Amino acid sequence: MTIYGREAWCLRRLIEAGEKGCTPIEQPAPRWSAYVHDLKHKFGIVIDTVHEAHAGPYAGNHARYVLRSIVILDDNETARAAA
Repeated sequence: MTIYGREAWCLRRLIEAGEKGCTPIEQPAPRWSAYVHDLKHKFGIVIDTVHEAHAGPYAGNHARYVLRSIVILDDNETARAAA
């Protein structure tokens, strides 16, 4: 399959993060949860969502996303995934 646009951007961030995973706090983007949702449900890619607490003036919870599927990237800006 070929993944384009923001979903490809998100997938690349997940690949780069490895086992550590990544959060919208570390990798700012307006619709992380939507990109992850599309990767999971439209493309069948396995991504774990880990909920973490954070402190500070806006204390609460955030998601950490960890890629579990094997993904092979093209040389261009698209990402090809084998779920």
